[in-house]
Amino acid sequence: MILGVIEHDRGKLNEASLEMLTLARALGSPVEAVLLGADAAAFQETLKEHGVSKIYEAKHEGLGDYAPRAWGKSVAQLVRAKNPRAVLAAGTDRGNEVMAHAGALLGVPVASNCTEIRPQDGVFEVTRLRWGGSLLEDAELRADPKLLTVAPHAVSAEPAPAPEIAVEAFSPTLEEADWRVRVVAREEREQKGVPLTEAKVVVGGGRGVGSAEGFKILEELAELLGGAVGGSRVATNNGWRPHSDQIGQTGVQIAPDLYIACGISGAIQHIVGVKGAKYILAINKDPEAPIFQRADFGIVGDLHEVVPALIEEIKKVKGK
Repeated sequence: MILGVIEHDRGKLNEASLEMLTLARALGSPVEAVLLGADAAAFQETLKEHGVSKIYEAKHEGLGDYAPRAWGKSVAQLVRAKNPRAVLAAGTDRGNEVMAHAGALLGVPVASNCTEIRPQDGVFEVTRLRWGGSLLEDAELRADPKLLTVAPHAVSAEPAPAPEIAVEAFSPTLEEADWRVRVVAREEREQKGVPLTEAKVVVGGGRGVGSAEGFKILEELAELLGGAVGGSRVATNNGWRPHSDQIGQTGVQIAPDLYIACGISGAIQHIVGVKGAKYILAINKDPEAPIFQRADFGIVGDLHEVVPALIEEIKKVKGK
């Protein structure tokens, strides 16, 4: 049996968990899942559509919100009870943290941020992201059970419906110390438009934008395309965009259908954040900018001239 740890937050399933299930199905069957702090009924149909034949629903009053040790301990107890061949989670901050706790309690290593998993005679050969995604490492995972996390956007979330799905409740044994670290409150900024991580089109701005005021034309372009605006580290460090909009190794990683990089040189730390994009359009007045080596399409020119021209043409097409 292959067990998937499903990540969710306030009733919303993380798309990275569905990507993880796609890779889990390639390892064998059946594929089963564990839900911590959530009602199985809320996600049952979605998980069934992605190949899950059974959901283990953790029942404990303290699992209502995220607590890394409590979640990791619950996973470890279920693993001891059910003895899966492998346990997978999404390679998000939360998924990696939970699996690290579970691995420590089980006394086995965790192969994190995997992009490929190749079972070979009791050994899993894996390729995984290291150094924030700037290099790939080939490694072997020999311990049992195999604990792994799947790098976000390493694979697409492909449906493959299971014939049926069952739900089995279990009650983990937890104690007060397991909640020393937990979510107790949230303060969130107002979200306008499409979130960066969900947008099909992302317009990114870097040093070449020049100022916070310069992002207005990028926002107009993104709005016309139904997308979102992000920035490089330079843009957020200069206060032109909030840090939550930073794309890259130390920011968010995105996987839009189209990424339009405006005035961004293309440092490896930024490329790590956009490598999941299907297509990259680069706009930069420096023809030697490294971003052109990564781009599918390139425009050599001043973004302050090119972007307004694009906006006008898109308006004509849209009849605005």
